[in-house]
Amino acid sequence: MEIFADLFGLILIVLFLVLGYGFGRLAEARHYRSIRRREEAFSDLIIVCCKTVPESLPNSGGQMVRGSVVVSVDYFKRFVARLRMIFGGRVHTYESLLDRGRREALLRMQAEARKLGATMIFNTRFETSSISKGRGQSVGCVEVLAYGTAILP
Repeated sequence: MEIFADLFGLILIVLFLVLGYGFGRLAEARHYRSIRRREEAFSDLIIVCCKTVPESLPNSGGQMVRGSVVVSVDYFKRFVARLRMIFGGRVHTYESLLDRGRREALLRMQAEARKLGATMIFNTRFETSSISKGRGQSVGCVEVLAYGTAILP
């Protein structure tokens, strides 16, 4: 009887991993589609990392704009990352998480600049931090902040 309980527990773990993988991939694919669509909409808004605005560009001033996002790690990615930490190598699951976070924060910053009527964003910077820790100090959520100076026409 005890062997059936252990087998049932193992089946539940595998089922949750499969469900986590499926729903996580679905949510990630949906988010990437949204990101690509919005990046296309903001393609005319120029973003650069330079600290100073060239003298040749007409502008009536600048204003700081920012975009922030908090992204959570799903259980499947956390499981795969733990395995990768045992064997070493790149942790692809966290790389995609940070990529989505950076792109989303940049889009939110662009949306704020667009509301102001900005034509460019200079001195663009990113900050990334872990804002919650999971069990065993594993990554739970990350915040990505993008900020820069919107150049107003």
